[in-house]
Order: sequence, then structure tokens, then C-alpha cells
Amino acid sequence: MTSMAPVVEIRDLHKAYGQHEVLKGIDLTVEAGQVVCVIGPSGSGKSTLLRCVNLLEQPSAGKVIVQGVELTHRDVDIDAARRRVGMVFQQFNLFPHMTVLQNVIIAQRRVLNRSRAEAEQIARQNLDKVGVGMKCDSYPAQLSGGQQQRVAIARALAMSPSLMLFDEPTSALDPELVGDVLTVMRRLAAEGMTMLVVTHEMAFARDVADRVVFMDGGVIVEEDAAARVIGDPQHERTRTFLRRVLDPTAQPETTTH
Repeated sequence: MTSMAPVVEIRDLHKAYGQHEVLKGIDLTVEAGQVVCVIGPSGSGKSTLLRCVNLLEQPSAGKVIVQGVELTHRDVDIDAARRRVGMVFQQFNLFPHMTVLQNVIIAQRRVLNRSRAEAEQIARQNLDKVGVGMKCDSYPAQLSGGQQQRVAIARALAMSPSLMLFDEPTSALDPELVGDVLTVMRRLAAEGMTMLVVTHEMAFARDVADRVVFMDGGVIVEEDAAARVIGDPQHERTRTFLRRVLDPTAQPETTTH
């Protein structure tokens, strides 16, 4: 019996902007049903890594393979490949002139060619799933930030993805709204959704992630089970970062990188 291929396989991924190399040879896999959280300081390459997975950023070198399809191959049908990947951003990116329901329907109709009736049914199911089903007729400006982010999650789920990418989905939210979004993400993880999450929410990473990846300076410094990386990090750079995140009153770092 052969083992299933990873949902995501990243091989020697590099990304440079001119002379500035942001990613310096990343190797990473995400198996079906796993939650992998990527943590690290600002500027470490976390969001760039995520954006390279569905080619919102074009890698400078290396391979990105999603469900056996090499997205970085020159002949790939990138639009078809992206349909398997849902992405939730820091900002909600909802269409302000459309209702919540319309926001969740539009891509289903245009990209997946679903009928209006089917798209609406799937939209309502996913809006209910994330707890904003009662807001179908509201416009984004009438919602809190947490509600808008949950609509964005419903929109991604409505496309029936095999993989969900989350790029710091709670960073733009007021602290009291963070919990509702994390609750939705915890539920998705419990249901077996494959997820690659860039986050500063250490409790979420510790409790939900199968693996945690710590990045700094465009490389993976440490990668292991969540409890190991967050509870007993092996690298001094990881320990320093976590001290600062978990105790904001700690003294500033003195190491240079």
C-alpha cells in the first residue's frame, strides 16, 4: 500500500525582489488533514511563502506542488490549479457594493460556473457554518471586522478547496473579535481541512497545529510538533522570539541577524 502524496510540497523555494532575497531555499510539506502554522518575526518571509503557494507571488526558483500538480511548471493551468486552494488574507477584500451573499456567490458563478441556485445554497451553508448566516443581506460596511473575516472564510470555503491558506487572518481585528475567527478555524481543523496558517496567535498554534514552522531571515530555523516548538524550542533564535511574543515586557533582543 503506497502512502498518499502530500497536499503541499515545497522544494528549494527562493523568492527575490531585485537583490533582496526574501526566501532562501524553503523545503516544506503539508499532509492531507494537517494544520501547519508558520510563525516568526515580521519580515521573515512568512507571508511571501504563503503567497508563493498559489502563485500570487512568482517564485524566483524552486518548485511548488499542490495535490500532485506543479504550480511552478511553465505549462501549468494556474487558474485550474488555484481552484483547489482557498486563501484568507489579513484584510478581508470583500466587495463593498455587494451584499454578504453576493460576495460569496460571485466566484462560484464566474470561476466554477455553478448555477445561481446551487451557488446560493452553498453560500448560505458556508455562511451558516461560520456563524454569519443571518447577515446575508448586509453589506460589508455594516459588519464588524470579525464578521467580515468570517464572510471571507465562507467565501473561500464555498469554492470547495482542498487546501486553505490563512495569512495572519486575525491581525487586522480588534482583540475582542479575534476569538470568533479562531473558533471557526479550530472547527475547520477538527473537520479535517488541510490548512497552512501564518499567525501570531501562539495559543492557536500550540493547541491546533500538527506542526509549527519557525521562520527567520527567509529560512526555516526550526520545525517540529507544535508542543515541541512552542513549549520546548531547540534553537536560541526561536526561544528569543517566543519570549518576546509571549512576554511583551521582556527586554529587547540584543542578537543581530
